[in-house]
Amino acid sequence: MGLRDALFGRRGLKKAEREALFALPAAAVTMDVELGLRSAGVAAVIFKPLSAGEFVRAENEMQELLDLAARESSSRIERRTDSYGYEWLVIRDDEVEDLVTTVHLVASELAERGFGEQLLAAAFRFEGGKRPLVLIYGYKRGAFWPFVPTGEGQERDNAEELELKAKLEKELPVEPDLTRWLALFDAPI
Repeated sequence: MGLRDALFGRRGLKKAEREALFALPAAAVTMDVELGLRSAGVAAVIFKPLSAGEFVRAENEMQELLDLAARESSSRIERRTDSYGYEWLVIRDDEVEDLVTTVHLVASELAERGFGEQLLAAAFRFEGGKRPLVLIYGYKRGAFWPFVPTGEGQERDNAEELELKAKLEKELPVEPDLTRWLALFDAPI
C-alpha cells in the first residue's frame, strides 16, 4: 500500500494467518471425548475467484497445486464452485490431523503462488451432535467459529453455536466478534 492509497483511504487486503490451524487436532480430541463430536472426514479451503487476467495462469497453477497436494498426502482433493462463484478445494481424509495438514499445505501453496490475500476460510465438518457442525477458520482473523445449520432453509442454531464457543475457546482461538461469524449454507462438505 502506497502513500496515495493511505491518503485516499484505500487499504490492502489483510494477509492470511495459517498457523493457528494446527490447534485443531488437539481440540478434536476434546470435542470427541467431551462433546461426542467426530470429524466427518471432510474439509475445504475457500477462496475468492480470480480476475479474468489472472485466470489462465491460475488455472494451470491450481492444477499443479492439486497434483502436488495429492502426491504429498493420502487425502483426496476435488475442486468445486459454489452458487456465489467462490472456489472450494474439498479435501477428504479419515484422519483429522491429515485434513489439517492438507488444508495447511493447500493454503500455503496458494499463498506462495500469490493468492494468499484471496484465502477466505477453511471449513471442517464434524458429526455426532444434534446437528452437523462446521468449524470454520477465518484466514484473515486467524480464528475459528462454529456454524450449526438447522437444516431448515437459511437458519442456524445460534444457541448451539454460543454453547460450542464457550466449550471450544479453551482449546482454539475463537473469533470474539460474533458479527464476523459468517455462515456457509449449502457448503459442499
